[in-house]
Amino acid sequence: MIYQSMQGISIASAVAVILLIWLGTLRNPFKAAYLFIKELLTSRKFLLLFFIMVGILLLNKYELQIEENMNYHKDFTPWVFGLEGHFVQHFQGFFHSPYLTPVLVFFYVVVFQSLLVASLGVYVSDQNKVFVLATCFAIIINYTVAIPFYLFFPVNEVWSYPPSGASFLMLEVFPNFEQEYRPLSGINNCFPSLHTSISVTMMVLGLRSGNRRFGIMTTVSAIIVIFSIFYLGIHWLTDMIAGTILGLIASNAGILFAKLSLRSQNESLLHRQRKMFGGL
Repeated sequence: MIYQSMQGISIASAVAVILLIWLGTLRNPFKAAYLFIKELLTSRKFLLLFFIMVGILLLNKYELQIEENMNYHKDFTPWVFGLEGHFVQHFQGFFHSPYLTPVLVFFYVVVFQSLLVASLGVYVSDQNKVFVLATCFAIIINYTVAIPFYLFFPVNEVWSYPPSGASFLMLEVFPNFEQEYRPLSGINNCFPSLHTSISVTMMVLGLRSGNRRFGIMTTVSAIIVIFSIFYLGIHWLTDMIAGTILGLIASNAGILFAKLSLRSQNESLLHRQRKMFGGL
């Protein structure tokens, strides 16, 4: 039922977000939503950063339309295949199981995006302002770096390149994937793997946030999602390596920018207070 339409996936994702916030905080997940809205309304810096993040996500959504209007027809898939050969085909052949496929599809399609949203809820609930901002900064960095590669360094998904010998196992569970989900994910938007980079980003932030439970959750999710990109026949090993590097850079840069942003905000507040009390 989940994979009959995007509506089913959206409902499953909403439920997953609620469960992930609850598991990550052991608090009322709906209170996290209240605190999130409150933070948006009371912090202009967070509001601006949040809308920039939403804007870059929308740009990624419309990247396929931009690509269609470009007179650019390069294909770097043969070059990537020349580097790694039949790695994905052998990976699939070794691990393929009808019991494993539904679990990996669920993590790839539902948990991946749900964890991104839940991260903001967890950090807001923990009143961890550094990691609320760090998440926004890191997502912006991930997509800002990835989109130009999708436009100018197109690499097709492994299964769609016949010499690879890989199969698209997604269809065993989600037969309408091409009709329902494909408009959100271009078939040549492989390098770097955003499923890898975002998962690694969430893992690093989770581990460094001080929330041990959530750090374990993000680590388990990252391992399963990265496993799934090969198992389902979607990404090349090269995509994963590039995505891992991007995720490590984006997460650590996000934390750095968040700390600098809050330090600047605190210094500005302190300066205003000194001026106010100095004038009394």
